[in-house]
Amino acid sequence: MGSLFVELARQVSTNARREVEAYAREIPEFGFLDKDPRARARTLEHALWLRHRTVELSPDNSALSLDDLSHIASMGELRATAGMSLDTRQRVLWLHTALMLREINEATEAQRGSGVEELMRMMHWFAPQGERGIGAYRQGFVRGLRRRMRYVEQVSLLTRSLLNGDPISLELASAVGIELPHYWAVTIFRMPNRPAEDRFLENEIETLVKSYRVPVMWGPEDGDGSGELIALIPLISGTAGAETEPPHTVLDLIPDLAPDHLFQLVQDFAQALGRPCAVGTATAPLPELADALDRARQISRAAPLSRASARLRPHTLADVFVELAVVDVPFADAWLRDVARRLDSGPDLLVTLDAYYRHDMHRGATATALNVHTRTLDYRLRRVRELTGIDPGSTRGVRTLSAVVTRRLSGAWR
Repeated sequence: MGSLFVELARQVSTNARREVEAYAREIPEFGFLDKDPRARARTLEHALWLRHRTVELSPDNSALSLDDLSHIASMGELRATAGMSLDTRQRVLWLHTALMLREINEATEAQRGSGVEELMRMMHWFAPQGERGIGAYRQGFVRGLRRRMRYVEQVSLLTRSLLNGDPISLELASAVGIELPHYWAVTIFRMPNRPAEDRFLENEIETLVKSYRVPVMWGPEDGDGSGELIALIPLISGTAGAETEPPHTVLDLIPDLAPDHLFQLVQDFAQALGRPCAVGTATAPLPELADALDRARQISRAAPLSRASARLRPHTLADVFVELAVVDVPFADAWLRDVARRLDSGPDLLVTLDAYYRHDMHRGATATALNVHTRTLDYRLRRVRELTGIDPGSTRGVRTLSAVVTRRLSGAWR
């Protein structure tokens, strides 16, 4: 054994104790190590074992054995069973890797720069075996999660791991039986009043998740009591264009990429939520889901609130880009709001305009949707023109009044 490996072996006990102290000092969830001697001894034992195996295997570039990987997996399983969060697990893996690299560097410096060949041999071993070890830890961690958590909670963790780009998503997806294609439609159901904790609702959501095979999670709760449900809808391989679309294409504007069941899925989830929703969606490849989440959230805040009915649909950037721009121009938003106030004196004028534009200004279809005669519809449209000075069927009318309707129905003007 060369001098670098001898130095690492000599420092095994010191380095293992330093790792345990770092966990207790830098990771809040490991505060129990200062209060539980048995847990501290067990953590130290694992740190010692891992360093001994490193010194034993790395000189000859020998791989971690199946028993070694099983032992590492059991440690991950133990941590998950004890309640460790995904964020802490990631922090532990990062801190452990950083400390191991620091130990190698310190051992090299102790040899005053000699043994470059040994250092290269160590690094040649460290990278692939470290990756195998982390993979085993993740697999064990997921086993522990499956014992501790209900199915819908595991799916929520999968959703968050996908949005955060956490590699554990591969194991979580396998555990809950969900495929991970390359393209996704990030869809947000915005609710002005978030449902209270309800086991019946959770059971309904779980049933829908199993039926549609979509990861979902509750979004952060706002201070005003509103909330959101986040669904990641797979654009399954084989969907038109999904595999051949060039990387700089604006996917949100390509309807062919939407899965056939997207609209029914939105209906079913909204029905389960049992309250008015505004639904925004944005598509992206797997590595860019976090950016798509931000876009979908902004779209949902600009989209109109609707009850779970045949007309509820996911809104894309193409549907609300005008309203998104208006949000950042206060004087333009104030102008639209003033136009909306003028319509308040008329008979159901906003509802009429909403139906008129949803039916592409087709008078017969609009009248049928409103359950009124076409003469009544014509009267209401004339009334809009009288109150605002804008013809609803003109280019200016479409641009202005459709934005007025969407802003009012979104709940932005409370």
